[in-house]
Amino acid sequence: MRTPLIGLTTYRSLNQQGYPQFSQSEAYTSALAQAGACPVMIPLGLPEAALQALLARLDGVLFTGGGDVDPERYGNPQHPLVAGVDSDRDQLEIDLAQQLARSGKPFLGICRGLQVINVALGGSLYEDLLEQHPNSLKHQFYPDWPRQHLAHAVQVEPGSRLAEILGASNAQVNSLHHQGIQRLAAGLSLTARAPDGVIEAFEMPGHPFGLAVQWHPENLQDHAPMRALFQAFVGAAGEV
Repeated sequence: MRTPLIGLTTYRSLNQQGYPQFSQSEAYTSALAQAGACPVMIPLGLPEAALQALLARLDGVLFTGGGDVDPERYGNPQHPLVAGVDSDRDQLEIDLAQQLARSGKPFLGICRGLQVINVALGGSLYEDLLEQHPNSLKHQFYPDWPRQHLAHAVQVEPGSRLAEILGASNAQVNSLHHQGIQRLAAGLSLTARAPDGVIEAFEMPGHPFGLAVQWHPENLQDHAPMRALFQAFVGAAGEV
């Protein structure tokens, strides 16, 4: 199999000298590389022609974790616990998700990635699970816990692609989010839930590889099922 080129969405940060830069966690690139891919960062603010030229060369896109999606993107009012909003990132990732859904190019969403893909395709979010989701468990095990801390189980739908990849109908996962899916977008299939009912994964039926999870498998690479998730994504991208 050839080495697929996988784009990773990025976020803005400041370096030690205070200069702006585009960033992403090394855990994503390591997990992709170990699965056989060549990771490439997708900068924010590219001219449309340059972005489309880059997308044409990519074999798949990984929608990474990060700050919250602006509630205006899914028709909700602002909320005091919403943080880390970047309008440029929202727009780029919404546009990318819509294009990838139409084109059939493989994509994987992680944490914020799951949320922004759902919004891009017409779904909505809880701005804060503890405040808005009835009987919600704690899901925000960050920043005072290790990123590999196994916070709770997820129940995976039998017969789903995710169940096939993980090789099980349940898994122990980490949890680093305070938001979650409220209304799942039409065209997406729910494939995993947390014990409190929060949606933890979905996939796009009929798509070569359209899948997203609410947890962070890039930080759980000591666990074979989480490595298998990246291997399945990279394998699908290699067949494009």
